[in-house]
Amino acid sequence: MTVRRCLPWPDKRLRTPVAPVDAITDEIRAHWQDMIDTMDAMPGVGLGAPQIGVMLQLAVVDASEARGQAVRMANPEVLHASARGRDHEEASPNLPGFSARITRPRAVTVRFLNTDGEIEEKDFVGLWATSVQHQIDHLNGRMYFDHLSKVKRDVLLRKARKFGR
Repeated sequence: MTVRRCLPWPDKRLRTPVAPVDAITDEIRAHWQDMIDTMDAMPGVGLGAPQIGVMLQLAVVDASEARGQAVRMANPEVLHASARGRDHEEASPNLPGFSARITRPRAVTVRFLNTDGEIEEKDFVGLWATSVQHQIDHLNGRMYFDHLSKVKRDVLLRKARKFGR
């Protein structure tokens, strides 16, 4: 088990879109396992690779009650998003101690490379959908607070700077 350190905000890598994955290799599988170990240790319901300094389009999500149901994704992209929204209090281990209520589509269909290197399409609903979208944002160099109005985002980041984050 390898729990990786999450990069502290405002590390520039958290604002950098990451490279696509060409093939699923043992190295990619090892990154996924480190990400799952890190996610479970937080505890969290998802993790994007750039959060731990791996600059590849890799994400893991496990919003199950029992845990151990992690979906491993490379190059995930949203194909369809529901018109109906869902509010959720989102946070990030990259900016601990802060959170914000974000509205995202309640359900999404995502296409990604799975652990076998095959293209898979999967529907996610509720917390699963929220987490998948949150992780895809990380892969595109975005943070959850980018979904806030400028005023709310500035207040959150000002507080974070005040507390040395």
